[in-house]
Amino acid sequence: MFELILQSTTTLHEVSSGDFSFWSLFKRADWVVKGVMILLAIASIWSWVVAIDKAVMFFMLRRRATSFEDTFWSGRTLDELSQALGNDTRDPMARVFAAAMREYNESRTTSTHRSDAATHDRIDAVMNLVVNRELAKAERGMTVLATVASASVFVGLFGTVWGIMNAFRAIAASQNTNLSVVAPGIAEALFATALGLIAAIPALIFYNIFTSDLDKYGGRLEGYADELSAILSRKLSKGS
Repeated sequence: MFELILQSTTTLHEVSSGDFSFWSLFKRADWVVKGVMILLAIASIWSWVVAIDKAVMFFMLRRRATSFEDTFWSGRTLDELSQALGNDTRDPMARVFAAAMREYNESRTTSTHRSDAATHDRIDAVMNLVVNRELAKAERGMTVLATVASASVFVGLFGTVWGIMNAFRAIAASQNTNLSVVAPGIAEALFATALGLIAAIPALIFYNIFTSDLDKYGGRLEGYADELSAILSRKLSKGS
């Protein structure tokens, strides 16, 4: 009994005296586990870059949309707004407005026997095209977050399995089940798992947040297009 306790104490001392820092675990890992770690580190950095870019983008979209809506509902006529807007179409709502007014003015000046229904359909088609294009732009980068969130865990598990296999190889080669023989491989395996979670969890959180932001902004943009369509439809009915 005393010998067993002494042996366990000696083993724990050997493990605790080893260097199990992240850098040491990376250096000791074989090329497969190292490749997994590097891939997961790149994926994590990439997802953070995309997340920061999307956060700034949605902040700017919301701010510009609020500014444009304040201008749009300020009481000026559509023609006055179109002239004031000019070529300043940085906001997607402004681009929807500019496209609708361009189609409306062209239909009013080029059609001698115009059909109000056909004109209204063309205006709606143009606005829907612009809305879809702007939402597609806003959606760029979401695939990266979804891919990192779903694949990183499995890539980390692959590194874990490979590290455990290395631990068993070390046991077979040394014919020793001492914890100091098994611990390095197990530690490398668990480190790969941790890196997978570190990459996947923030990417999943960011993906859910930005998906919600995209849905809200898409509803806001489509709602504005519907309001503008109703206003132009009334103008067509009045023949103005």
